[in-house]
Amino acid sequence: MPMPIIDAHHHVWDLAVRDQPWTADLPALRRSFQVADLEPLAAASGITATVLVQTIHAAEETPEMLALADSSDLIAGVVGWTDVAAPDFAERLAGLREGVGGRWLVGIRHQVQELADGSWLTEAATVKGLRHLAASGLTFDLIVRADQIRSCAAAAREVPELSFVLDHLGKPLIASGEMEPWASDVRVLAALPNVTCKLSGMVTEADHRSWTTADLRPYAETVLDAFGPERVMFGSDWPVCTLAAEYAQVVESARELTGGLRDLELEDVFSGTAARVYRLGFDAAAAPTTNLA
Repeated sequence: MPMPIIDAHHHVWDLAVRDQPWTADLPALRRSFQVADLEPLAAASGITATVLVQTIHAAEETPEMLALADSSDLIAGVVGWTDVAAPDFAERLAGLREGVGGRWLVGIRHQVQELADGSWLTEAATVKGLRHLAASGLTFDLIVRADQIRSCAAAAREVPELSFVLDHLGKPLIASGEMEPWASDVRVLAALPNVTCKLSGMVTEADHRSWTTADLRPYAETVLDAFGPERVMFGSDWPVCTLAAEYAQVVESARELTGGLRDLELEDVFSGTAARVYRLGFDAAAAPTTNLA
């Protein structure tokens, strides 16, 4: 595939700087992962740029990621965290954008998947923050469980001017082969023009030891059909993906799953959608407020 590839979703962390409590029961992830570890893997798979995504709700993490992006030739954007529902969200967001590497901030994410349900997404304080995020020209990544997708649709209707990005297909239950109600809920969400979807995180929702591309195909085809390639973007979810696959395997499986697409559609999935939605290569702070979804 002779085209640049953007990996629109990966993480890094340094356990010497900050604990990642969610890795406590995942020994394979219970170590530090640096950009230097990713660089040779990305180069070998033809990755030309990446989007670095937050991992925990820690105020210090996002400034560190922005500074990292400022010194990296690989990272083209950062999806960070600060509490969207906080009364001083506007001030927090401004502080991130005015700090070192602030121009690399392209979006905000909140760990909704850790909540009992998705109602947080439509609470008054959250909606107020999401509207400010939209006015700032940034995106909001949706990291949710499959049972929370309906709340994502409600939030996207509530703030139609904001570009929402569904991470990991909304975490369908691939290991058990379940399609419903996930598929129906995804189609409802995809009907909203301000939502895009990441073709990411599938291998860790499948059986870690025995997954095949055939196991992933019904889920990938559902989102490609529902959103269209122009609203789907590839992401590796490295290093979390290493629980089930090596980096190169994830890239290759995505190539296989999209093998039936035309050249322009492939360009959307592997670079165009991410570049448009996250405004990669542009100073987000100076960009006009536009719904790019």
